[in-house]
Amino acid sequence: MRVARLFGAGDVRVLDEEAPVPAAGEELVEVTSVGVCGSDLHWFTEGAIGDAVLARPLVLGHEMAGVIRGGRRDGVRVAIDPAVPCGVCEPCLAGDPNLCLTIVFAGHGGTDGGLRQLMAWPGHRLHPIPDSLSDDEGALLEPLGVALHAYDLAHARIGQTVAVIGCGPIGLMLIQLARLSGATRVLASDPLPHRAEAAAKLGAEIAEGEADLVFEVSGSNAAVDAALRAAKPGARVILVGIPDGDTTTFTASHARRKGLTLVMSRRMGEVYPRAIDLAARRLVDLPPLVSAAFPLVEVAAAFSTAAARDGLKVVVHPQA
Repeated sequence: MRVARLFGAGDVRVLDEEAPVPAAGEELVEVTSVGVCGSDLHWFTEGAIGDAVLARPLVLGHEMAGVIRGGRRDGVRVAIDPAVPCGVCEPCLAGDPNLCLTIVFAGHGGTDGGLRQLMAWPGHRLHPIPDSLSDDEGALLEPLGVALHAYDLAHARIGQTVAVIGCGPIGLMLIQLARLSGATRVLASDPLPHRAEAAAKLGAEIAEGEADLVFEVSGSNAAVDAALRAAKPGARVILVGIPDGDTTTFTASHARRKGLTLVMSRRMGEVYPRAIDLAARRLVDLPPLVSAAFPLVEVAAAFSTAAARDGLKVVVHPQA
């Protein structure tokens, strides 16, 4: 099978390797679509993300869909949950599996991700998807889950004003969730005109204003400062973006004088069933978010395209 491995910053190579053999509790999946995420770009451009540094050639990719091959579920199309929590540590038992102390995550640390033609993965992390959803939509269920988790952290109420700072794919999903959840106004901003235009098409106002809830989905210090300025006194600001260099700084007075609540959002809880239902019922529109698709042999071009941010979501089709 073909595999794309990251050997260092900017150095991704397509190799031929042996197909994996599923262990107990695992199933073999033919990977059909993998989204290129902002966190993948950290790995690609920096050879690291946060305090995690590339220790060996790594297969990236955690936004994944595929088809089970072999066993009793042969042929079932699935969305692949990249996170495998232990289920027994204190955060897991408290209902926060995304904060698991020993979590295994595809495309991170020592665990290979989805940029390969076949992968073996725990069967209980493979979620069947209806035929009405495409493979690319199946892959985008992971970022939709991230958006859902962030929105849950906001403790939103009907009739509030919501602001989204950063209109990449997750920001655009948050705009849709805000409108779906009864926000009376959704404000949005992004320095890239085509992303601001995409937000406007989803019903957001490209305007400044004060909001009850603010989602920062960029990771840049400028975006964090903009989020704090957009927040009303007493508002909640949910920081979803991952900063370059593992450091975030902001003007403290904006947050302190307004008495803001800052919430850090990490990955997601057990939200795949909700994400699948929202996408299948077309309550969240995923297809327009895909702006480019590449075969696995052109994975370097896929990363370069995603890093240029001249579109929205770039996907890779390992079977192409």
